[in-house]
Formats: sequence, C-alpha cells, structure tokens
Amino acid sequence: MTLRHRSAAAVLDVTAAACLSCVEWGADVHVPPGDRDTAARVRAESLDRGIRVASYGSYFRAGPQAAEEFTAVLASAVALGAPRIRIWAGTVGSAAATAEQRRAVVRETRAAARQASDVGIDLAFEYHSGTLTDTAASTLELLTDVGHPGVRTYWQPPVGLADVDAVDDLRRVLPWVDTVHVFSWWPRQERLPLAARERLWRGVFTLLRGTGRQHDTLLEFVPDDDAHRVAGEAATLTRLIEEDDDRD
Repeated sequence: MTLRHRSAAAVLDVTAAACLSCVEWGADVHVPPGDRDTAARVRAESLDRGIRVASYGSYFRAGPQAAEEFTAVLASAVALGAPRIRIWAGTVGSAAATAEQRRAVVRETRAAARQASDVGIDLAFEYHSGTLTDTAASTLELLTDVGHPGVRTYWQPPVGLADVDAVDDLRRVLPWVDTVHVFSWWPRQERLPLAARERLWRGVFTLLRGTGRQHDTLLEFVPDDDAHRVAGEAATLTRLIEEDDDRD
C-alpha cells in the first residue's frame, strides 16, 4: 500500500534495506490478476533477494463478484507462489447487509475457497469497514457460516478504536487470524509513526505470541507514504517484537 507508486524492483530494494523478510504483493498495481508472466517475474525477483512472498493482496469481493471472476486472481497467486490470497467480504457493512447479500458472500467465498484449496492456497478476509468483516462479531459469524478450513481472516486495528479496545477486538477473532496489517492511525485516519501507539502493538504481539502459531505482521502504511521512512518503521516493529520477547 505504502509503496504502490514504486516499481516492484524498487519495493524489493526498500524491503531489503529495511531488513524485512516478506512482502504481500498487491493486485492493484504490481501483480495484476491474470498476468502470470508479471507474477512469475516478481516471484523470481523476490526469491533472488531472499524475500518471501507472504500473500497476494487481491481485490476480489466475494458476493458482488462470482467465483468465476476469481480464476484470474488464482492464476496470478499460483504464478507468484503466494500461500494465501487476501479477499474482501462484499461491499456492504454488516449493519446494512441484507440476508441475501450475506448469503452471497458465503456462497462465493466457499466456491473460491474450493478453487484455491485445489492448488494448496488459503484465503483470508481483509478486516475492514464497509464489509462483513467490519466487526469481530460479524467476522466470526461469517467465518462460521463459510465453514471452510482454508478461509481465515486478517486483522488490523479498527479506525478510531482505543488501544485497549482494539486489543480486545483482536482477542475475539484471534483463533481465526493468520496475518496482521500493522500501522498507527489516530484518532481517525491520521498516519502516525508506529511508535505513537506502542501500547496497542505491544498488546497485539503479546496475544499473537500466546497462540504459539506463526503470524505474518505486515507494515501496511507509513506516514506520508514515504519510502525513506520504511526502514525506521521496520526498526520500530522489530524493537517492539523483541521487547515482547524479553518479557517472556
């Protein structure tokens, strides 16, 4: 997200310089759906630099989009070597969604998950306003209704939620979470340095470590979308994780 205005090669330069280990490649700019040649090239460039492909950040919206439209997304994910595809739970928030809209999201997610599982790829919902994963309660209901072992969810701090409340929000969905988008916005969408919400992120990392599972923690935004600030933000992320290690 931060570096969508840079080439894939430039993204890898910044990633390597910041000592980050993986990248989630987005479908909107760097790896378009269905463009398998580009996906294969980006995969090769990533591997050449020792950087793991964490996931493929698609903009497939289950429900409004049918699973047939997922085919191109899946083709790029396979060529990219992504173990996971990020998808979206429709285009309507949980409070406004009709029963039919919710059923459509469930139906098309299941169909997409069947396609993905055939080639060993998992799906995970973006945890975002304006979709059926805009609250912990709705997310849990959706995942239960989908009922597919290859469908999980991302998590990110809901906009405007205080630190303690955000950590509690994560705690509720934690068994289903495999990836976290890391950034510090406060009080709404103002982009702050990661260190500005240390209390939040220490609480998050404590919960993640307590599961005993591996999670990808991905820097999604940095202030001003400034590539020169990625290394500093990555250093803060590493410090916070290591401080959590020291408490154990």
